[in-house]
Amino acid sequence: MLRPPSNVCYVLREDPELAEGIDPSVRTQALDTVITREIQLAAGPWPNRKFVLGSGLGLLLLDGVLLHRIGINSRFGAELLGEGDVLRSPYHEGESTLSLTNDWLVLEPSRLALLDERFVLQLAHFPEVAGRLFSRAIARSRQLAVNMAIVHQARVDTRLHLLFWHLADRWGKVRPDGVVVPLRLTHAVLSDLVAARRPTVTSALSELGRRGLLRPVDEGWLLSGDPPTPVQADVVANGHGPARRR
Repeated sequence: MLRPPSNVCYVLREDPELAEGIDPSVRTQALDTVITREIQLAAGPWPNRKFVLGSGLGLLLLDGVLLHRIGINSRFGAELLGEGDVLRSPYHEGESTLSLTNDWLVLEPSRLALLDERFVLQLAHFPEVAGRLFSRAIARSRQLAVNMAIVHQARVDTRLHLLFWHLADRWGKVRPDGVVVPLRLTHAVLSDLVAARRPTVTSALSELGRRGLLRPVDEGWLLSGDPPTPVQADVVANGHGPARRR
């Protein structure tokens, strides 16, 4: 269910990192005056509703997790988006001569700020914010490049091991028995993220669990041992045992 975008959102209070480049003498003014509308999404498929952006920038994810899938002939490229990510629009990601599917799934209840034309006009007084938002877009493109490198690994268990350490860079929480990635990712979602069939993903997860490298926990997924180096990834792929444990 999509609530009408009527809630006022103080963007720089919600995302203080965007305000870090603003001169301290006017930063308080920016925190109090840069406002827009907030959109709230329940978990499930993205609702079939369009937003009027005009010459605006797009949407800023304040809380939650989204899955974006681009498909060709029932094969998908997928990415996870989280707090701080910027997207243009769930329905207009550019044109292509290929026959593509474009799906968005709300994995966790999410809040987004609508960066429409009125928001852009406010940035005339605080252009540093625009620079920060552009950096976010560049960071998202780099994450996609890393995902591509991961899915080019030959073995699915290697892909999953690398994927979870990649996710740990952003979401991971260290605790005595390893690093928790607090994302409830189903085998179906993981199959999209590593470009593999779901039964193969299930088997690969079982193998990683047997080796003591990865297992599901109440909070999400628990990684044990050290992040894989190229040599360690090859060892895991060839079944010679787990990477060195902490």
